[in-house]
Amino acid sequence: MSNISRRKLIQTGLAAGAFLTAKGCGAAPEETTTTDNGPKSPEFNANNSKDVTLRFIGTGVSQINEIREQAEKDLGFKLEMRALSTEENNQIAITQPGQYDIFDGEYFSLPLVVPSGNLQPIDIKRLKSFDQIVSIFTTGNLYDGAPVNTSQGTAPRKVMYLKDAESSEFADEPTDWATLIPFQYNADTLGWRPDLVGKEINSWAQLFDDDFAGKTSILDIPSIGIMDAAMVLEASGLMTFGDKGNMTKAELDQVTEILIDRKNAGQFRAFWKTFDESVNLMTSGEVVLQSMWSPAVTAVRSQGIECTYGPLKEGYRGWGGGVGFSRSLSGMELDAAYAYLEWMLDGWLGAFLSRQGYYSAAPEKSKAFMEPFEWDYWYEGKEAAEDIVDPFGKKIADQGSVRDGGSFDERMGNVVCWNSVMDEQTYLIQKWNEFIAA
Repeated sequence: MSNISRRKLIQTGLAAGAFLTAKGCGAAPEETTTTDNGPKSPEFNANNSKDVTLRFIGTGVSQINEIREQAEKDLGFKLEMRALSTEENNQIAITQPGQYDIFDGEYFSLPLVVPSGNLQPIDIKRLKSFDQIVSIFTTGNLYDGAPVNTSQGTAPRKVMYLKDAESSEFADEPTDWATLIPFQYNADTLGWRPDLVGKEINSWAQLFDDDFAGKTSILDIPSIGIMDAAMVLEASGLMTFGDKGNMTKAELDQVTEILIDRKNAGQFRAFWKTFDESVNLMTSGEVVLQSMWSPAVTAVRSQGIECTYGPLKEGYRGWGGGVGFSRSLSGMELDAAYAYLEWMLDGWLGAFLSRQGYYSAAPEKSKAFMEPFEWDYWYEGKEAAEDIVDPFGKKIADQGSVRDGGSFDERMGNVVCWNSVMDEQTYLIQKWNEFIAA
């Protein structure tokens, strides 16, 4: 099916009623039918969809104008996106449920956000594409018979489900109620300028290499930066950890002491908080090796500058992001939010994100929106049969090149820890701030 016809199907599906209910429109109530699975919502009145605006909060990496524009075109209602830091995003989700409709956040944040009761459990029965979601989230497996490493950090499966429709407690087994529906995820590592480093990069330990003194950077988001630091320290033989995703106070003290020593010795050029900061540090050549995100590497390459996102021998740090609903969301806006989730899983968005280097929540559906050579490059680890371009049309890889790290199974199958919130989270932030201020 062509992209146009698929998008048209979404629009006409809204007009026909994709389990959406028109409420508060001044019209007479519509008749509700009953199915074997219980009540079915009345059909959605598409003429009223133009009156809906869904307010998103999320980080700058995910609040992308092209995504908003395509969703508005396909769905017929408005999206208002607010880009925040990770800390601000979590804080608003926890304390101000009336200030947003959609929370676009990371799974590792959920142990902080969910206990507030301000996220509304998502009824997965309302999502016809739920069974297309990659099993990393739904079962904890990379594929059947191949569990993902969940021993360190907050693997998404650990916080995917809630006990029931009113719950703010995570469920150990799958239920009909989800916290977030996956949006994007990846296996993170270090990025570098191969034209400037002058040697092979194959280990996290090399972030502390004396040859790169004054030319490295680590991201300044405490929960994530501390885990990158732990990967470096463990690879360097300076420390070992029981769980890099849940360090003890003694471990946090030791990590901080070593980081401050390396900072005082001049190892770091800078610390970055945002996507754009990491791109600018790399394109300028101020930094040659740093913590990095895949779309930032893509952005550097789109400027015609070599940048590698490498498969380091110790493995990757994994993460996953998704979207959830404010507890205050109801009525026609809630119905529209479910329509957005269905659109999000349909394929266009996953293909867009894949061209940045992320992975799709529903890969097989996204495949229909990608050229075969794109799928082969991004997901199968095969040589590019044609030049690879990003979602904005800029060339980022030559014909014949192979994705850094290889296939989906190779990359996600080599995740050794996941972004997390630690038991000693308050102490972690205190110690991280000591490092940054030192």
